[in-house]
Amino acid sequence: MALWGGRFTSGSSSMFKQVNDSLPFDQVMASQDIHGSIIWSRALNKAGVLTDDEQAQLESVLSSLKQQAEDGTLDFASSAEEDIHSFVEAALIEQLGDIGRKLHTGRSRNDQVATDFRLWVREHIESLREDIIGVIRSLLSAASRHQEAIIPGYTHLQRAQPIHFAHWCLAYVEMFKRDLSRLDDAKKRLNQCPLGSGALAGTTYPVDRDAIAEALGFTSPCLNSLDAVSDRDFVLELLFTASTSMMHLSRLAEDMIFYNSGEAGFLQLGDSVTSGSSLMPQKKNPDALELMRGKCGRVFGALQGLLVTMKGLPLAYNKDMQEDKEGAIDTVNQWHICLCIASEVLDSLQLNEARCREAATQGYANATELADYLVGKGIPFRTGHDISGQVVVYALEKGCAIEDLPLEDLQSICDKIEDDVYPVLQLEFGVNQRNILGGTSKETVTKALYQELEALDKLG
Repeated sequence: MALWGGRFTSGSSSMFKQVNDSLPFDQVMASQDIHGSIIWSRALNKAGVLTDDEQAQLESVLSSLKQQAEDGTLDFASSAEEDIHSFVEAALIEQLGDIGRKLHTGRSRNDQVATDFRLWVREHIESLREDIIGVIRSLLSAASRHQEAIIPGYTHLQRAQPIHFAHWCLAYVEMFKRDLSRLDDAKKRLNQCPLGSGALAGTTYPVDRDAIAEALGFTSPCLNSLDAVSDRDFVLELLFTASTSMMHLSRLAEDMIFYNSGEAGFLQLGDSVTSGSSLMPQKKNPDALELMRGKCGRVFGALQGLLVTMKGLPLAYNKDMQEDKEGAIDTVNQWHICLCIASEVLDSLQLNEARCREAATQGYANATELADYLVGKGIPFRTGHDISGQVVVYALEKGCAIEDLPLEDLQSICDKIEDDVYPVLQLEFGVNQRNILGGTSKETVTKALYQELEALDKLG
């Protein structure tokens, strides 16, 4: 019989069970549910509800079930129970009879599932942190392997100014560091314990909620029973953090897909993260990156779906909230996979430094250097900007680079230009002039890279 079946005279229809039952997906919280039940049994024992012997028997069976859950040997497939809470209680009753029926005293599935899910999210935050740190480590490794390489920097997908490849890597390091901080913030807010809040109004049994929270690793109990059982902000924060991080992964993927293209040719990806064509033998497709980019949609969808589900719900618990789990579970799985494959892709890439350098010298990316040079000659920047633009137009007409124009041609546009302009127009000069915090000079980037490598161990 269902946990709520006392007042019912007939069972659920097969269609209702299909829409209502959550065991097929909430079984992932088996370990958390059992752990919470062990702590609850101890709280009931201290409150005088369970004798020492009853609590010891319950904890013994629960510990055995927890071990099976962690070993993956619990048989969920043949169970007719509707959710993980019913499954665990049925197993207790099967082995202990009426003693098993006592465990749910003073507890509701509302505070039980809220506690289970917080424990599950908290545990996965720790593993996801390691995944993000892995991506940061791979970015720093790629930057270290190619500290001298210069690539074109882009705005509007047009070549803008040359940058060090390591500077590009470090830009994504900053993004993933923010993802880490969001996870840490989310963990702080979720780390309150709902257990003891009952269905919505608390419990009449004198359980020590502070001790329960401490035993489960929470910083404190939830302070309001209505909020405790109906809050899903912690899931929304996880989904938002995942969505933001997946967006970062998608941007990383898009950059590398372009860099890997025949048109750019800046890098090659390893065979282990690419695939071929069933028709065209020459193809080597960046499928890992494309899938990483594509999986963003389902993660964004989970966030949007839960926001829409929660927006109209009155206090306290409503069964709509059961819809929080499938999207979150899938999101955590997809995010984990994408973070891991991102590390593999970064570790496999081979940079074509010669091609990168060639591309960085094209597109008149040194036009800004010419404008800055003219500022040094006493010309206002806006005027220098106009003159530099005229030089670009002239060079385009001549079909050559700015630095290949003869001095007399340059002086025909501006007589302030002298022989000392040519060193200024060289690739390394422009890059290394940006020797300021956050800039792309070799000195600045090298310093930033070493700082990030030193800080890497502290991220854990």
